[in-house]
Parts: sequence; C-alpha cells; structure tokens
Amino acid sequence: MKKIVIGVTLLFVFFGLTLLFTPMATAQEEGQTSVQENAKSGFNFVYAACAIGIAIAAFGGALGQGRSVSSALEGIARNPNASGKIMTAMIIGLALIESLVIYALVVVLMLLFK
Repeated sequence: MKKIVIGVTLLFVFFGLTLLFTPMATAQEEGQTSVQENAKSGFNFVYAACAIGIAIAAFGGALGQGRSVSSALEGIARNPNASGKIMTAMIIGLALIESLVIYALVVVLMLLFK
C-alpha cells in the first residue's frame, strides 16, 4: 500500500511540475502563429488534458469504491446484526463517490465540445 501512495504522490508531483512549467515552454515569440492556428494544424493539448483528467478521476473513484466496499464487508463480517445500517451507508457513499467521477466527466465533455 505504501508503494502505491508513493507512486501516486510522485505522479501528482510530476503533473504539477508539468503544469507549472508549461506556460514558460509554450510562450509565444514574435512571428509565431497564434494558439488557435496551432490547434487547427497541430496537436491540441486540451485532448491530452481531458484524457489525463478522466483517467485520474476514474482511478480515484475506483480506489475509493474498492476501499469503501472492503471496509463495509469487514464491518458486516465483524457485526452481522448491523449489516442493514452498514449497507445503507455504503450505498450512499458509493453514490457520492460515483457522482464525483461523473462531475469530472461533465467537465471533460465541456472542455472537449467548447
């Protein structure tokens, strides 16, 4: 588990540094074409950002749902009489976790079809 946390932390640091230094690397000099003209003729970074964003959202949602179901099943195994209350709380939690992933999907779709 510790290796996963370190890996995810390094991934976020890498993407954070990438986002921090991207404006300096893509600064427009005199005589260059505008961003709109580059987007029509070349690679559009919005597509890459959308792909990375939805991948991180799906990964985080899957990780959260897996942990919540695991904890709920462990709680039911320890106290079977409380299974109704645990199951209700788990279903509500899973719905909230999934809604965050759907919000990320909506943001990605808004960026793609802007």
